[in-house]
Amino acid sequence: MSRRQAVEKLPGFEPGHLDQRELEKYLWGAATLLRGLIDAGDYKQYIFPLLFFKRISDVYDEEREEALATYGKDHLDMVAKDENYRFQIPDGHHWEDVRSATEDLGLALKTAMAEIEKANQRRLHGIFGDAQWTNKDRLSDATLRDLLEHFSTQVLSLARVPEDELGRAYEFLVKKFADDSGHTAQEFYTNRTLVRLMTRMLRPEPGESIYDPTCGTGGMLVTTAAEVKSQDKDHRRLRLYGQELNVMTSSIARMNLYLHGIEDFDIRRGDTLSNPLFFDRDRIRQFDVILANPPYSIKQWNRKAFAHDPRQTWGVPPQGRADYAFFQHITASLKPGSGRCAILFPHGVLFREEERQMREALLRSDLLECVLGLGPGLFYNSPMEACVVICRTRKASDRRERVLFIDAAHLIGKAQGQSFLTDEHVSEVLDTYDGFRDVEGFAAVVENQKILDMGGVLSIPRHVRRRFDSGGSEGAALGDASREWAAQTAAARIVIDGLLSTLRGEKC
Repeated sequence: MSRRQAVEKLPGFEPGHLDQRELEKYLWGAATLLRGLIDAGDYKQYIFPLLFFKRISDVYDEEREEALATYGKDHLDMVAKDENYRFQIPDGHHWEDVRSATEDLGLALKTAMAEIEKANQRRLHGIFGDAQWTNKDRLSDATLRDLLEHFSTQVLSLARVPEDELGRAYEFLVKKFADDSGHTAQEFYTNRTLVRLMTRMLRPEPGESIYDPTCGTGGMLVTTAAEVKSQDKDHRRLRLYGQELNVMTSSIARMNLYLHGIEDFDIRRGDTLSNPLFFDRDRIRQFDVILANPPYSIKQWNRKAFAHDPRQTWGVPPQGRADYAFFQHITASLKPGSGRCAILFPHGVLFREEERQMREALLRSDLLECVLGLGPGLFYNSPMEACVVICRTRKASDRRERVLFIDAAHLIGKAQGQSFLTDEHVSEVLDTYDGFRDVEGFAAVVENQKILDMGGVLSIPRHVRRRFDSGGSEGAALGDASREWAAQTAAARIVIDGLLSTLRGEKC
């Protein structure tokens, strides 16, 4: 009996295509087995590696059957050739081999993952992360057995679960983990409707390089590829790059891209500010398109070192706010001519007095093209309002020395407690951005010099007066103060949640 035939005899197995609803139910069912045993924020370090291990094992079986059909059982040497398989699964380290272990399941799982990484060194090195599979106090053999048996109830072959569908289910799981893990989820999940808008504003093309300097789980890179594909363009010709500080999150990003059927990418682990990892000879590597959602106003960073960094051209940000350090890294990473970026920031970067010098330098560089204000809730699990800043190294002639401000705070949809942008919202913003013109109560084109004369303030209410706003400059100042208060409150909550997570981790 083949491995697949054995799985097909399991209780609850249904042959044929696995629809999206059942796929999502199946994946979330694995996570619910961990409830009450480990912190919700740690689900990802166990569930994602198991999902990836199960997927590549099932695809390996599928590819072996195809090779047998092609070469026949009399030519097993041809069947075993590496080129027949996306990834190599060494003998004794397949999913079913681990599942058949009678004791020390964690050790069997850890060993199998290590051997698979070794057999696919160039592409899978370190991809399974650093979960403590052998820590039985944290994850007992009984719990691991339950997880393995749950995942074994379905075959995740390409025929049953195509890449696009598994990718969507993976995104569902990312969002569910964000829901369960609380306010620190901003590091793990960026609102996908917003990412799609940012991608459409930059219009990436096949053959271009796409970079996310704080890539998290890789959602922005995946969305870029999906947008190009949706336009019937060859998304496989995109070259995707990302850097992420967290060990497990960087591994999840790589799994995410593979599970979406994307293979031309380079995700590296490290601190983007203190240790940027993409270089072209002796200078920072430059890219065509950059999408980013940097961590908000981090305080623990090496400000002293950044003062002497060649990326620093506008000034040194205050110790308590590294936003403009990330901003300067991003603009230094833009290709001359083709480089453009979309960065998700809190509104504070637009008006805080301590960053005035850097805003003025940004305006004098004439990189800034558009400032888009968004409604509350699009920073995931936070009421804080966000903005998108668009920069280009080569602006169209009719856009030079000018900035387009768009106030889209009222364009917000809500469902099941979540905020999002509808297709109509996205179209309205894109039409205004493409037109680059004044729209009463919604958008304004302002000359750089005028903004400099106003002290370099980029706050949207200073330049776009809403139809219902009669407060003039006082109303704009009040709006700034309100946004800053919300930003500070959200920042404090992030710090408190981080401390609580640390304390919980210490107790485990």
